[in-house]
Amino acid sequence: MSSAFIGLGSNLGNRERKLEEARGELAKLGQVVRCSSVYETKPWQVGTQPLFLNQVCELETETPPAQLLKKLLQAERRLGRRRLYRGEPRTIDIDLLFYGDQIVDRPAVQVPHPRAAERAFVLVPLVEIASGLRHPVLGVTVDELLAKADASGVRKV
Repeated sequence: MSSAFIGLGSNLGNRERKLEEARGELAKLGQVVRCSSVYETKPWQVGTQPLFLNQVCELETETPPAQLLKKLLQAERRLGRRRLYRGEPRTIDIDLLFYGDQIVDRPAVQVPHPRAAERAFVLVPLVEIASGLRHPVLGVTVDELLAKADASGVRKV
Protein backbone atom coordinates (compact mmCIF):
# COMPACT_ATOMS: atom_id res chain seq x y z
CA MET A 1 0.00 0.00 0.00
CA SER A 2 1.14 3.51 -0.78
CA SER A 3 -0.04 6.80 0.56
CA ALA A 4 -1.28 9.21 -2.11
CA PHE A 5 -2.39 12.78 -1.48
CA ILE A 6 -5.23 13.93 -3.69
CA GLY A 7 -6.37 17.52 -4.20
CA LEU A 8 -10.06 18.23 -4.74
CA GLY A 9 -11.54 21.48 -6.03
CA SER A 10 -14.83 22.83 -7.33
CA ASN A 11 -16.08 26.27 -8.31
CA LEU A 12 -19.25 25.50 -10.29
CA GLY A 13 -22.63 24.20 -9.18
CA ASN A 14 -23.09 22.72 -5.73
CA ARG A 15 -19.43 22.82 -4.72
CA GLU A 16 -19.89 21.02 -1.39
CA ARG A 17 -21.79 18.20 -3.06
CA LYS A 18 -19.10 17.79 -5.73
CA LEU A 19 -16.39 17.45 -3.08
CA GLU A 20 -18.53 14.86 -1.30
CA GLU A 21 -19.02 12.92 -4.55
CA ALA A 22 -15.28 13.11 -5.27
CA ARG A 23 -14.49 11.67 -1.83
CA GLY A 24 -16.88 8.83 -2.71
CA GLU A 25 -14.93 8.21 -5.91
CA LEU A 26 -11.67 8.12 -3.93
CA ALA A 27 -13.12 5.47 -1.61
CA LYS A 28 -13.50 3.20 -4.65
CA LEU A 29 -9.73 3.39 -5.24
CA GLY A 30 -8.49 2.54 -1.77
CA GLN A 31 -8.95 3.62 1.82
CA VAL A 32 -9.47 7.33 2.46
CA VAL A 33 -7.35 7.75 5.59
CA ARG A 34 -8.16 11.40 6.29
CA CYS A 35 -9.27 14.59 4.63
CA SER A 36 -8.49 18.18 5.45
CA SER A 37 -11.03 20.81 6.27
CA VAL A 38 -12.68 22.48 3.30
CA TYR A 39 -11.22 25.83 2.27
CA GLU A 40 -12.71 28.56 0.12
CA THR A 41 -10.06 29.94 -2.18
CA LYS A 42 -9.57 32.53 -4.86
CA PRO A 43 -8.97 31.15 -8.36
CA TRP A 44 -5.24 30.77 -9.03
CA GLN A 45 -3.69 32.66 -11.95
CA VAL A 46 -6.91 32.91 -13.98
CA GLY A 47 -9.40 35.63 -14.78
CA THR A 48 -12.54 36.43 -12.88
CA GLN A 49 -14.52 33.35 -11.91
CA PRO A 50 -16.33 31.94 -8.86
CA LEU A 51 -14.45 31.05 -5.68
CA PHE A 52 -13.30 27.47 -5.26
CA LEU A 53 -13.83 25.01 -2.47
CA ASN A 54 -10.65 22.96 -2.01
CA GLN A 55 -9.69 19.98 0.10
CA VAL A 56 -6.86 17.45 0.26
CA CYS A 57 -7.38 13.77 1.12
CA GLU A 58 -4.90 11.03 1.90
CA LEU A 59 -5.62 7.76 0.13
CA GLU A 60 -4.00 4.41 0.92
CA THR A 61 -3.96 2.52 -2.37
CA GLU A 62 -2.30 -0.33 -4.23
CA THR A 63 -2.97 1.33 -7.60
CA PRO A 64 0.29 2.55 -9.20
CA PRO A 65 0.60 6.31 -9.94
CA ALA A 66 -0.09 6.26 -13.71
CA GLN A 67 -3.12 4.01 -13.31
CA LEU A 68 -4.35 6.04 -10.32
CA LEU A 69 -4.16 9.27 -12.31
CA LYS A 70 -6.12 7.64 -15.14
CA LYS A 71 -8.81 6.56 -12.68
CA LEU A 72 -8.94 10.04 -11.11
CA LEU A 73 -9.51 11.59 -14.55
CA GLN A 74 -12.27 9.05 -15.22
CA ALA A 75 -13.87 10.00 -11.89
CA GLU A 76 -13.76 13.67 -12.92
CA ARG A 77 -15.65 12.83 -16.12
CA ARG A 78 -18.25 10.80 -14.21
CA LEU A 79 -18.78 13.83 -11.95
CA GLY A 80 -19.40 16.14 -14.92
CA ARG A 81 -15.97 17.60 -15.65
CA ARG A 82 -15.47 18.70 -19.23
CA ARG A 83 -12.02 19.95 -20.17
CA LEU A 84 -12.36 22.69 -22.75
CA TYR A 85 -9.44 25.01 -21.89
CA ARG A 86 -6.77 25.44 -19.22
CA GLY A 87 -7.85 27.41 -16.15
CA GLU A 88 -11.56 27.11 -16.86
CA PRO A 89 -14.18 27.04 -14.08
CA ARG A 90 -14.97 23.45 -13.16
CA THR A 91 -17.53 21.31 -11.42
CA ILE A 92 -14.70 19.15 -10.04
CA ASP A 93 -10.95 18.92 -10.20
CA ILE A 94 -9.17 15.86 -8.81
CA ASP A 95 -5.37 16.09 -8.77
CA LEU A 96 -2.76 13.51 -7.80
CA LEU A 97 -0.43 15.65 -5.68
CA PHE A 98 1.98 13.16 -4.09
CA TYR A 99 2.39 9.39 -4.21
CA GLY A 100 4.57 8.32 -1.31
CA ASP A 101 8.04 9.63 -2.02
CA GLN A 102 7.89 8.58 -5.65
CA ILE A 103 8.98 10.82 -8.51
CA VAL A 104 7.35 10.17 -11.88
CA ASP A 105 8.21 12.46 -14.79
CA ARG A 106 6.53 11.29 -17.98
CA PRO A 107 4.48 13.30 -20.47
CA ALA A 108 1.15 11.92 -19.22
CA VAL A 109 2.03 11.60 -15.51
CA GLN A 110 3.99 13.89 -13.23
CA VAL A 111 4.30 13.13 -9.53
CA PRO A 112 4.60 15.14 -7.42
CA HIS A 113 2.16 17.48 -9.12
CA PRO A 114 4.35 20.04 -10.92
CA ARG A 115 2.57 23.08 -9.42
CA ALA A 116 1.67 21.76 -5.94
CA ALA A 117 4.67 23.49 -4.33
CA GLU A 118 3.47 26.97 -5.31
CA ARG A 119 -0.27 26.69 -4.70
CA ALA A 120 -1.47 27.84 -1.28
CA PHE A 121 -4.86 26.21 -1.93
CA VAL A 122 -2.97 22.88 -1.98
CA LEU A 123 -0.40 23.61 0.71
CA VAL A 124 -2.76 24.90 3.43
CA PRO A 125 -4.98 21.78 3.51
CA LEU A 126 -1.97 19.52 2.93
CA VAL A 127 -0.13 20.93 5.95
CA GLU A 128 -3.29 20.44 8.00
CA ILE A 129 -3.24 16.66 7.45
CA ALA A 130 0.39 15.94 6.56
CA SER A 131 2.60 18.45 8.33
CA GLY A 132 6.21 17.48 7.76
CA LEU A 133 5.55 15.75 4.43
CA ARG A 134 8.70 16.18 2.35
CA HIS A 135 8.53 17.17 -1.31
CA PRO A 136 10.67 14.44 -2.95
CA VAL A 137 11.99 16.70 -5.72
CA LEU A 138 12.60 19.92 -3.78
CA GLY A 139 13.76 18.23 -0.58
CA VAL A 140 11.80 20.58 1.70
CA THR A 141 8.66 20.04 3.74
CA VAL A 142 5.23 21.24 2.73
CA ASP A 143 5.35 23.42 5.87
CA GLU A 144 8.45 25.18 4.51
CA LEU A 145 6.76 25.65 1.14
CA LEU A 146 3.66 27.11 2.79
CA ALA A 147 5.78 29.56 4.80
CA LYS A 148 6.90 31.06 1.49
CA ALA A 149 3.45 31.09 -0.17
CA ASP A 150 0.79 33.79 -0.16
CA ALA A 151 -2.09 32.11 1.65
CA SER A 152 -4.18 35.28 1.98
CA GLY A 153 -6.77 33.93 -0.49
CA VAL A 154 -7.34 30.68 1.44
CA ARG A 155 -10.05 30.65 4.13
CA LYS A 156 -11.30 27.65 6.14
CA VAL A 157 -15.06 27.18 5.69
